[in-house]
Amino acid sequence: MAAAAAAAAFHSYSPQEQQQSTDTPQLSKKPKTLLHKHPLYTPTHTKLSLQFKEKILCLEVMGVDSGKALAQNPSLHSATLNSIHDIITFLQSKGIQQKDLPRIIGMCPKILTATITTDLLPVFNFLSHNLKIPDHNYRKVINKCPRLLVSSAKDQLEPALSYLQRLGFRDLQALAYQDCVLLVSNVENTLIPKLDYLIGLGFSRGEAVEMVLRCPGLFTFSLENNYRPKFEYFEREMRRDLGELKDFPQYFAFSLEKRIKPRHLEAVECGVHIPLPLLLKTTDDEFAELLKKGNRSKKL
Repeated sequence: MAAAAAAAAFHSYSPQEQQQSTDTPQLSKKPKTLLHKHPLYTPTHTKLSLQFKEKILCLEVMGVDSGKALAQNPSLHSATLNSIHDIITFLQSKGIQQKDLPRIIGMCPKILTATITTDLLPVFNFLSHNLKIPDHNYRKVINKCPRLLVSSAKDQLEPALSYLQRLGFRDLQALAYQDCVLLVSNVENTLIPKLDYLIGLGFSRGEAVEMVLRCPGLFTFSLENNYRPKFEYFEREMRRDLGELKDFPQYFAFSLEKRIKPRHLEAVECGVHIPLPLLLKTTDDEFAELLKKGNRSKKL
């Protein structure tokens, strides 16, 4: 209910209206309820313009953390209320709903200072023409990956799609609705280094490509925080064959401390060898049953 009231307040406010309290009753009351503790409303900041304060208020009414948004996008300081209103109206014309805005803008506040014709419209054209996404599904894709809205269609999205298709990603539906984060990943600085790392582990290029096609999440994992510690444990402690990783690249998606290590140590303690997929994918009850079966087999 609170979110709905905030949405109504935002849409009832027009940035072209006069700033007197008699003409904008919502804005005259909101500072006391939304921003009464905000530093902009303390006596030490009385010289700041009412227009700037109202800009802060509009962000808060939309459910956006104004302090974080201004810190991440300093250009918001000079953005007009009219321009912000125009962008929100444009997004809503593409199916984005009011309740989506806090998360979308919170993650990517640069959206609010984008240019509709040169920044945002090309993104939606890319979704429609390149990914074949129907208009009514724009919202689903944008909510999945808000960063699409702050990515250049020409310099980022199109090159990423081209590279992924050359690797063998053919399913546009999967790219759009499941793995769209790959489209906002830089080809030279992110995608290629991840593939090269897999090749460096001892896989052929063909094997590495097959691994990322089976598990696209491999392109999103950190080299330092994911790949290196998990492969080191796989090689030094688990002492398993590299072929197991080729067959089950999802290994890198599991937590090292919460899943991989505990399961491996339990299996070692019981003297049971369990195939990598079963070691990690099974539920706790299923894993316990595997250990029991392994123990019974040894006794027989």
